[in-house]
Amino acid sequence: MRGDRWRGLVATPQVASLIILAVVLVGFSLANPNFLSPLNISNMMAFLPELGIMALAMTLLLTAGEFDLSVGAVFALGPVIVMLLAQTAGVDIGLALLVGLAVCIAIGAINGIIVTKIGISSFLVTLSMLLIARGAALYITQGFPLKSWDQPGIFVTLLAGSFELGPFRLYVSLFWFVGLTLLAAYILNWSKLGNWISAIGSNRSAAVARGVPADAVKIGLFIATSVLAGLAGMISAFRISAASPVAGTGYELEVIAMVVVGGTALTGGYGTILGTVVGAVMLRVIRNGIVLIGVPGLAFNIFVGAIILVMLIMHAMIQKRSARR
Repeated sequence: MRGDRWRGLVATPQVASLIILAVVLVGFSLANPNFLSPLNISNMMAFLPELGIMALAMTLLLTAGEFDLSVGAVFALGPVIVMLLAQTAGVDIGLALLVGLAVCIAIGAINGIIVTKIGISSFLVTLSMLLIARGAALYITQGFPLKSWDQPGIFVTLLAGSFELGPFRLYVSLFWFVGLTLLAAYILNWSKLGNWISAIGSNRSAAVARGVPADAVKIGLFIATSVLAGLAGMISAFRISAASPVAGTGYELEVIAMVVVGGTALTGGYGTILGTVVGAVMLRVIRNGIVLIGVPGLAFNIFVGAIILVMLIMHAMIQKRSARR
């Protein structure tokens, strides 16, 4: 009985992802001793929270059977609006941040309303919004990056402050990531909303018949996804002291890859926050490790594509084995 329990645990998508992550960590550590140096770990941890925050919201959205291709463009548009208001229009930075987040809310609401009320595929809707948001960011900046807010203050500290922890340099964004991870895990695993999200992704018609407000839930998830994408972009802009209209290019696919690699079903109905965290760490580790061992950075997509294929095959095998039982 205990052996069956262990085999069942190992045969879960998130544990399979964790095993692959462990193999990747060991491989890069053996290939380059500097991989686990405090400096390199600090560099990896600086980038991880930004994409990780986006991946958390995408996990909930994918579990509900939808996805959002506009997150990379919103990642750029949010901070661009904030910096334009603060630097050009002289708006208080706190108010500018609220306006930036309000724009993100509007983008998410538009996506959700069109998908749920008009019935257009989220792929087509969010692909269109990607072009609109990216085009808006490029137009209002004339294609040039903006110097980010460099004056010290509470907002800079809360979003992009850094501190030393022994030999490691960490950023406050890590606390945002941890806090949002705990919140997302609670929502998905222990709340009524989480049950609704999984039910909608599994069988929307059955969920609606049981009284689940499917449209409202999906609209809320689209809004959350856009808001967290904008928040991640603002964190990044404060951290690197620049708001670029082309920031986040390709992030939508990388974020979806993190979620799928972690074990969330691309077709909806099943999601795992733990798996998403593992997937986010894995892709960050791979991007960093292949550079350290001398592989051209442009080869990153090859590794990501190969890992996604392996994970999809593993997930399919796990599902078939579970169905036979």
